[in-house]
Amino acid sequence: MMLNNLFKEAKTNLGDLNGIIYSNIIHAHCQSGNMDRAEELVREMEEDGIDAPIDAYHSMMHGYTIIQDEKKCLIVFERLKECCFTPSIISYGCLINLYVKIGKVAKAIAISKEMESYGIKHNNKTYSMLISGFIHLHDFTNAFRIFEEMLKSGLQPDRAIYNLLIEAFCKMGNMDRAIRILEKMQKERMQPSNRAFRPIIEGFAVAGDMKRALDILDLMRRSGCAPTVMTYNALIHGLIRKNQVERAVSVLNKMYIAGITPNEHTYTIIMRGYAATGDIAKAFEYFTKIKEGGLKLDVYIYETLLRACCKSGRMQSALAVTREMSSQKISRNTFVYNILIDGWARRGDVWEAADLMKQMKEDGVPPNIHTYTSYINACCKAGDMQRAQTVIDEMADVGLKPNLKTYTTLIKGWARASLPDRALKCFEEMKLAGLKPDEAAYHCLVTSLLSRATVMEGSTYTGILSVCREMFENDLTVDMRTAVHWSKWLHKIEMTGGALTEALQRIFPPDWNSFEVLGEVSDSVSTGDSDYSSDSDFSDGDENQDADDN
Repeated sequence: MMLNNLFKEAKTNLGDLNGIIYSNIIHAHCQSGNMDRAEELVREMEEDGIDAPIDAYHSMMHGYTIIQDEKKCLIVFERLKECCFTPSIISYGCLINLYVKIGKVAKAIAISKEMESYGIKHNNKTYSMLISGFIHLHDFTNAFRIFEEMLKSGLQPDRAIYNLLIEAFCKMGNMDRAIRILEKMQKERMQPSNRAFRPIIEGFAVAGDMKRALDILDLMRRSGCAPTVMTYNALIHGLIRKNQVERAVSVLNKMYIAGITPNEHTYTIIMRGYAATGDIAKAFEYFTKIKEGGLKLDVYIYETLLRACCKSGRMQSALAVTREMSSQKISRNTFVYNILIDGWARRGDVWEAADLMKQMKEDGVPPNIHTYTSYINACCKAGDMQRAQTVIDEMADVGLKPNLKTYTTLIKGWARASLPDRALKCFEEMKLAGLKPDEAAYHCLVTSLLSRATVMEGSTYTGILSVCREMFENDLTVDMRTAVHWSKWLHKIEMTGGALTEALQRIFPPDWNSFEVLGEVSDSVSTGDSDYSSDSDFSDGDENQDADDN
């Protein structure tokens, strides 16, 4: 508003405005992502016959990069050339930055080669963009290849490049190399910033090495770099990823002592930790802190709160949270719907899950593979396999293919419905679809088949033999807990041993035949250890979405 008022005042007092003034105002709007106003100003310039300087084109390209509008950014680039401007490294840098931000690193490389073909050499900024793009894709080989190219070109790393190298080594888990880069920066009298220290602190926290994480925090202070809320968030985030919620809370207390006020992201990370354990009371406690602190409420906070409700089975509380979201005018996205459908699926409530699927479509929110898999899980738990198959057909209509988890859920459903032949058929369909069964799929199938194979004949019996043979050929062995559980069913089927016993024991742990293990098996069978095959072992887990998504 202030910017617009100043612009109006300038027009009133100065009369005709030149391209430089327009360019500066356009730049300010583009920096804030207000592209509608920037476009209005460009049209106004054209109507007044004012030629826009090349800086105005670059500002527009940068603005479209911020809002990730590839089409309009390219239109401006072409318009720049039509107006007889020669694209510079800034022009190409805008395009490289655009493609890196939208994850099209291959296109960014193509643009960089086009730039080089016109005799324009890279600078540190364009190299850093490419390196950053590959790091975000976890393609560290190509990230370091670009770095080597930069060195060969005669350019020396600056602070931004060193920060990226530290980030790469930390993501690779090579903390010693990351620290050596930090030391190199200090030797070159290049003061490391929070951007350099933060990934190292988080890396050690994720690895569970809190002593070294705190040592780096102390080094940071001694280096004259004051920790910020983001630094502490990195430490807390690492602890939460290691399921050390109470230690994360102790770091939060250290923030208070240091006089650093937590932000909504800090509390959301803590909430996520409690959500993972199903501690809904604690999750709500930190949600209250966000509200009382007047911090911004966003969809990520509500996602986390919903996850806590659904994890603990408090679906009525989850519904209350969705009502509050509506009152705050925060729309449900795919993740929110997935969490809710997951929650009802855990309870086998296919009707509530179906209603959510219907609402999702009415709201124009596209279901993804996780959505459909959760819905299928609800169908399977309700014993409605006909509806589960209809969902598979619906997925095909929208161009989605079942993944390993989808097939594993279906296998469990068919076995639950006492149709082991369909479970085996589903397993074969999974392989025909080009999917390689993982341990979860094998374990689910064998557990399901064993619980139904009460006689030493039939397709179920031969199916178990076939799957066990396949596991043995793929060098897959089960853990001791699984072996103990399977032995219960095996004991019922083959009291004196046989082909099935031999096939299963080939994939049991190497120390299975020890005297102590046999004692455990006897105890397990006599006490009826049947909880291992509980529904929760095969239900859809929470979607993989860490705090970085914020």
